Amino acid sequence: MGGGVEGVAAAVLAGAAGLVFGSFNNVLIHRLPRGESVVWPGSRCPKCGHPLGWWENIPLLSFALLRGRCSSCAAPISWRYPLVEALTALGVLHAYLRHGLTWEGAASAALAVLLVPVIFIDLEHRIIPDRITLPGILLGLALSGSRAGLPGVEQAALAGLGAGAFFLAVAVLSKGGMGGGDVKLAAMLGAFTDPARVLVGAFLGILAGGVVGLALLATGRKRRKDAIPFGPFLAVGGFAGAEWGRELLSAYLSLFS
Repeated sequence: MGGGVEGVAAAVLAGAAGLVFGSFNNVLIHRLPRGESVVWPGSRCPKCGHPLGWWENIPLLSFALLRGRCSSCAAPISWRYPLVEALTALGVLHAYLRHGLTWEGAASAALAVLLVPVIFIDLEHRIIPDRITLPGILLGLALSGSRAGLPGVEQAALAGLGAGAFFLAVAVLSKGGMGGGDVKLAAMLGAFTDPARVLVGAFLGILAGGVVGLALLATGRKRRKDAIPFGPFLAVGGFAGAEWGRELLSAYLSLFS
């Protein structure tokens, strides 16, 4: 990562690129669960079908200019749209600030971009589309090879197979308590990392899901038989494991050394 004016300019460009990816993530979140094309037709108001002009498609800024309402029918625009754009931009910016213009940075940014729609789709529809995770597995393996050669691909493949097999076993034993989308998401996380980091990510995801689940039960917001989507917890835990898994594992093991 560069310093001075060049570094600031690069960071701004990284954030801007993240906003563009975030805008496309909103398309994925809206259309993939409905089985619609993500390419055609162009963006339009989901209420009245009004085709959006270029000035209505500027990430974050258009939401502010339109005051959160469609320019044609005045229907409210969900806060999900600017939130998704901002989260995706923060993920890409983090990747640049932490890793710079490296293959590791590219992998971190790509993983962040892929995980944002996974989180929002699973929260709303209780599914994790194969059209995100399966290409994500291939992209993760390719980027693992780019940054570490054949050993990187081998480690990523081992992590993906191991994580996928573990959550597949959980899905079978729980008899529907976990879906196939979670299994493929775990495999995708492994494809971007290695056995140690995906292990940490899976642990963090399970821990976060358990804590939140217990809190929802304790407050009466959920009952024991109510389904709670696990994908968002696995996604957040997996990203944390990918970014800080080695440090967390080293700190944990140092407690027993």
